[in-house]
Amino acid sequence: MDDTLLLLTVAAVALVVGLAAGWAVQSAAVRRRLARERSFFGLPEGSECVLVTHRDSSSAQWSIPRHDALALLGLAAVIENCGAHPEVAPHDTGLQGFGARTEFCVGDPTAHRRLAAHLVSLLPGVAVHPGDESGTGRGTFAVGGSSYRVEPGAVEYVLLARLTAGEGGRPVFLAAGQRPVTHRAAVRHLVRNRARLARKHGADGQFCLLLKVVNSQAYGPDVVELVADVTKAATTAAESKGHRAAS
Repeated sequence: MDDTLLLLTVAAVALVVGLAAGWAVQSAAVRRRLARERSFFGLPEGSECVLVTHRDSSSAQWSIPRHDALALLGLAAVIENCGAHPEVAPHDTGLQGFGARTEFCVGDPTAHRRLAAHLVSLLPGVAVHPGDESGTGRGTFAVGGSSYRVEPGAVEYVLLARLTAGEGGRPVFLAAGQRPVTHRAAVRHLVRNRARLARKHGADGQFCLLLKVVNSQAYGPDVVELVADVTKAATTAAESKGHRAAS
């Protein structure tokens, strides 16, 4: 074998070894990332989860409002990637307690029974104003000594939370918003930032974030700002006192 052929053979072997090593490293990284994602969402391969949403009051049959349906589609990709099996359930259907399987609860807490119950049980520091007889103030959030009023199409708020309680230890994810577009914005924020949220709060950590959706009339659910991490205030029973309005 002459030197040229020997060099070509060695180069070819080195290339194959390098490609194999690179593939192995990449595959290991993908498996670790998937394991972290499954842990964060509480979705081991083959597990079950439930997505709880509103009924569309404008439809004679049970159907899901448009923005909520789009929010659930955003979650569907994550659930499929984890190898889990989803069930979609209306908010006013009797469901088991929480913790046995991962739950994604999406909607307006003034009209979503399951979500309202979760706020009382899991986020006692959050109050949601039902509105007066004319509807004024409906959906205003009060948390951490501040009130957050909706300005439809301009400034709207949504709570995004990951909470654990009950037997089984599976998390409950809440997207509790003032208008349907905010539910979609919160789910999009969760999906896009899942790796960062897992790093910051831990794969088994709890959090409650207050997000602001800006100018949804023009931008839909795309422009979202983090107002504050209100985990401590939201998970602690609020004292009876007045709240200052958020600017």
